[in-house]
Amino acid sequence: MSARNQESEAVHRAGFACFVGRPNAGKSTLTNALVGQKVAITSNRPQTTRHTVRGIVHRPDAQLILVDTPGLHKPRTLLGERLNDVVRTTWAEVDVIGFCLPADQKLGPGDRFIAKELAGIKKTPKVAIVTKTDLVDSKTLAEQLIAIDQLGKELGFEWQQIVPVSALGNKQVDLVADLLIPLLPESPPLYPEGDLTDEPEQVMVAELIREAALEGVRDELPHSIAVVVEEMIPREDRPADKPLLDIHANVYIERPSQKGIIIGPKGSRLKEVGMKSRKHIEALLGTPVFLDLHVKVAKDWQRDPKQLRKLGF
Repeated sequence: MSARNQESEAVHRAGFACFVGRPNAGKSTLTNALVGQKVAITSNRPQTTRHTVRGIVHRPDAQLILVDTPGLHKPRTLLGERLNDVVRTTWAEVDVIGFCLPADQKLGPGDRFIAKELAGIKKTPKVAIVTKTDLVDSKTLAEQLIAIDQLGKELGFEWQQIVPVSALGNKQVDLVADLLIPLLPESPPLYPEGDLTDEPEQVMVAELIREAALEGVRDELPHSIAVVVEEMIPREDRPADKPLLDIHANVYIERPSQKGIIIGPKGSRLKEVGMKSRKHIEALLGTPVFLDLHVKVAKDWQRDPKQLRKLGF
C-alpha cells in the first residue's frame, strides 16, 4: 500500500452539523434515524423541539455530531424569541448546515425566509435535505428538487448537495451522513465511543413526558405545556437485582382551564401519559421506573422571563 493511501485512510473527521428548517420539517425524526436511537422527541405539532439536542453518529473514520434545533418561525411570545435566538447562535458555531425541506409541501414564505438568512452565512457549507420523500411520487419530488436548486441560485449561493431522504422509510439516511462527513474538519473524536447524546438524563426524561403529553391534545395547548423533572432517586431498600427509580415530575400549563384537558376524566389522560412515557424512559435508562406526575399552573409562562428561567429557557 502506498504512503498516500495509508495517509488518506488515517484521516479522521469530527464536527458539528446543524439541521434547520421551519417547524415540523422532519429535523428530529432525521436526527433519531441517523443516530439509530431516540435522542430527540418528535410530534406532528409544530415547535416540538425547544432547545438544541445533540445526537452523535459514530463511524470508524468520523464522528458526526448532529444539532437538532427548534424550527425558525415568526415569534409571538418571549419563548418564541428565545427559541429563534437558540437557532441563530447554533448556526454560527457549526461546521455544516443541513436545511430540511419537506417533499410534500411546496416552498413557502417560511422556507424562503430561512434560506435568505442562510445566504448571509457565507463560509459555512449548506446541504439541502428533502425530507418525507415517502409521501410523494417521483414527479412531485423532481419538481421540489428543481425548486430548491433554483432557490439557492436566486439568493446567490450554491447548495453543496441536494439530497432526498425518508427517515421513516429509512431511505438514503446513511447517504445524508456520507455527504455531511467530508464537510467536517479533520479532528479526533470529540465524544467517547458509545455516547449517543450529551443531553442530561433529566432533560431527556422531561422531554419524553412532554412528547407523551402532546399526543391528542387540542391545537392551542401544545405550546402551553412544559415539563420539569424535580428529582430522580433510586428507591431505598430494594434488592440489587430489582432496582426501582423514583421520578417526580411536574407538567406545567398556563391556565387553570387547561388542567382538566391534561388530566382527563377521572385522571385517565394523565395516567395514559404516565404509562406511555414510562415505557420510553425505562428503555432510555435501562431500569424499572416509578413515575409520579403532577399538573401545575404557571400563569402565562411563555411571556414571563422569571417563569421561563424557572422552566429552563
